[in-house]
Amino acid sequence: MELRQLRYFVRVVELGSMSRAALDLDLVQSTLSQQISRLEGELATRLLQRSSKGVVPTEAGLAFFREAQLTLRHAEQAVRAAQQARLSGTVSVGLASTTAVVLGVPLMQAMRERYPDVRLHLVESMSGHLTSMLNARQLDLAVLFDTGEARRWSVMPLLEEKLYLVSPRRCGRAGGAEAQATTRLAQLQGVPLILPTGAHGLRSTLDAALARADIKPLLVAEVDSLSMLMDAVCAGLASTVQPWVALGRVHQADQRLQWSEITDVDVGRSNALCSLSDDELSPAALATRVVLADCVRALVRTGAWQGARLIHHDL
Repeated sequence: MELRQLRYFVRVVELGSMSRAALDLDLVQSTLSQQISRLEGELATRLLQRSSKGVVPTEAGLAFFREAQLTLRHAEQAVRAAQQARLSGTVSVGLASTTAVVLGVPLMQAMRERYPDVRLHLVESMSGHLTSMLNARQLDLAVLFDTGEARRWSVMPLLEEKLYLVSPRRCGRAGGAEAQATTRLAQLQGVPLILPTGAHGLRSTLDAALARADIKPLLVAEVDSLSMLMDAVCAGLASTVQPWVALGRVHQADQRLQWSEITDVDVGRSNALCSLSDDELSPAALATRVVLADCVRALVRTGAWQGARLIHHDL
């Protein structure tokens, strides 16, 4: 016996007509008759009495009708209870400073809307620190750029980001207009740069690209704080290489900075959503992982995450 058979039977009794019930249920009448006959066969009793005026329930059919109505109400309540049940608990998510600029607030907003009883613990740090925290199980999820230690993780590729040469704005030059200019990696030769240290994803990515191009960077400082690094560039101390979202850390960036896309085909930063293995994640953490991936997709497709291209894998 199936719930749909109960629904069919109840509707036939309510409408008093097999043909009207078939129309209401969007079924062929012969299909509806077949289902009712099958139900009667399973119960080994006749439930409906056919007449020239339609159908009426037999005594057994009337008793079954009342219980079927109750069963259907209980089934609907069960569905509503499942849909309305709220996940709860705390989920820790690690974001690199550049990622946090564009993803942090949208993720909090989406989680509050979809899972208001789940409390987010957001950690903003350099990607190397986030890797260590994930390995130490101090984080449930993290968006990382280097997945070399992924053997113990669940890894979902998210997007590829372009990299930009970001420099202090030159006198008389428009800052924002420079965003349309392009740069080749070879042009970084001799350019004073401030970069994060080698333990972090962006630096590892850039070092590998520079080594392939046989370019030794002119490094004037290493700074593991994005805000401090961008302040140093704004102060005219040197240039840097960053994804576009790093500009979000600078007030009036288009007036203080100029930037150009590095167009070499093998220069870019991969972002992946890394987590503990699925069997170690709580239901709340599993739900948060889905929401985070949805946020990334929406941000890229609406243009809010500029310089990024989605990787169509599990997204």
